[in-house]
Amino acid sequence: MLYVCADRSPGAPSEATRRAEREGYAFARERGLAIAEVVTDTYGEPDPVRRSGWRRVRHLARSGRITAVLVRWPSAIAPESACELRHREAAWLRDRGAPVRYTWAPLSARSARVG
Repeated sequence: MLYVCADRSPGAPSEATRRAEREGYAFARERGLAIAEVVTDTYGEPDPVRRSGWRRVRHLARSGRITAVLVRWPSAIAPESACELRHREAAWLRDRGAPVRYTWAPLSARSARVG
């Protein structure tokens, strides 16, 4: 599944949202992954579990319906000022068999070298 948290206000998707979606689909295509669902949230709330979209991500992971969560970059999950929340959520997803995979080229290339 692809998670996008880029817009600062609800309404029509911004260029940042469209870019995150394009990158997510390209990332999935290049790796033979299928995106079954795109979940979006408005950027701003630091705690992911307080966002309806992220709660949907957790529900899908809990039910075993996803094998990975594609995210453009770490701050889509939680901002740098709340990085402990990002780590908490990434660990929670990993423990349920749905690790976070970053789609932004510099991060995805680095994680491919590490992994």
